[in-house]
Amino acid sequence: MAWYLLGKEYYKNGQQGKANYCFNQAGEVYEAFERSKVPADMLREYEDGLLKVAHERHQSKLRKRRMLVALVLLLLLFLPPAVSPEADSGITLESLLDDGEDVPAQLAADAQETVAEEEHSEQPPKLAFTAMAGDAAASSQAFAAIVKSKSPVMTAIMGMERSGKWLVWKKKLPLTATLVKNDNGRIVYQSYDQARCECQPPESGELQKQAAQWQEQQEQLAVLWSAMRAYKSSKGNLPQSLKELTGAFPGNWLGAATPLMKEKFASLRASTADSLSEQPAGGTGGEENQEAQAAADGGGGAGAAGETAQEMPFFTGSLTIIVDKQNHRLAVTSGSVILRNYAVGLGGDKTPEGAFAITDKVVNPNGHDNGEFGSRGMQLSDSNYAIHGTNEPESIGKDESLGCIRMSRKDVEELFALVPRGTKVQISKGVLPEELLVPEDRFPSGAPRNQTNPNKVYHWLN
Repeated sequence: MAWYLLGKEYYKNGQQGKANYCFNQAGEVYEAFERSKVPADMLREYEDGLLKVAHERHQSKLRKRRMLVALVLLLLLFLPPAVSPEADSGITLESLLDDGEDVPAQLAADAQETVAEEEHSEQPPKLAFTAMAGDAAASSQAFAAIVKSKSPVMTAIMGMERSGKWLVWKKKLPLTATLVKNDNGRIVYQSYDQARCECQPPESGELQKQAAQWQEQQEQLAVLWSAMRAYKSSKGNLPQSLKELTGAFPGNWLGAATPLMKEKFASLRASTADSLSEQPAGGTGGEENQEAQAAADGGGGAGAAGETAQEMPFFTGSLTIIVDKQNHRLAVTSGSVILRNYAVGLGGDKTPEGAFAITDKVVNPNGHDNGEFGSRGMQLSDSNYAIHGTNEPESIGKDESLGCIRMSRKDVEELFALVPRGTKVQISKGVLPEELLVPEDRFPSGAPRNQTNPNKVYHWLN
């Protein structure tokens, strides 16, 4: 019966030769239906039933085909390249499909359609960046972004070292891999992990220069992003302008605004509004850390080249300060990533442990830049403890304070510029690495104006 119905379909489509072949295969069924007086409605009902079964079989095959394509895409994330990048022969979806003799040709064609666009641009690939653990494979987010891109794009993946549970955000991170979507729609993943392949990065002078610029930009965007979230947590709404974040004391959420912050304020505000639209005014630090953890381990940053007006920064978790009393360290973190790790002076048991937040941010506490509190002070909640400078720099790394956290002048001025008012502070023991993370080129920290507090004398426990 199936041969007879298939012949009828060919006959309707004008394919007489195929129709005759099917009728011959149908044999007696053809004779019965063509030369007998079977009611037309009975024949139509029977035909519809067989077509429904055939359709269900076709859909089942399509589902299996799509699952195989998805498996190939996952393999693409983890398999190392077999040859050097100079030959432009990293892992491609096309090569994975074509190497298997038992893979149907139609499946290969369907898989190519999942990564190739209908129209190919002849423009050079856009350049984007992301960072992740140096021992991780290409992030699924980075791969998905390239697949969805309507134009050629290259994502340079920078590697961060691990230090215990932390990932370390050093200046000039090394290039560990690239993901490239060529103008013909092919996607190539190229690893430069020496443990996985004998391969050397390409001439990377210009690439490393752009990567360093991207890192500097991401630090500034992280500061602005954190300030916006802290402002909303306090006020219940986002700032309408950058001036609301850089006002005179006590409205100095930020120490100062960089040119990049001025340029990106509007677009970042839109991104912040979208990300916080369903959160309560107080925010949730746990969710922030989870977001940053995912970004750090999986490369969840937006990179430098995005295709939407509302580009997300790489650091999606608010900046946090962590103080380690055991190692005399103070770190600026976002999720599982350490951006800075300073040496500090403490007070031993006099320095309290627990959770705090920065309330006052003061330039030249009590009117002096060389007094006992140095040139910057950041009060911890409504307490007599603070993070501040000192006129006893030799006490850094020791337990000589009355409970406060002492920092060198350069360090405290950079910290003042990095963390906004409202930043959370966690003081505990044995949680940070001993290795210092203090770059030669500091975060912009010019002397802010109108950020002193002449109306209050601070009696911090130094």
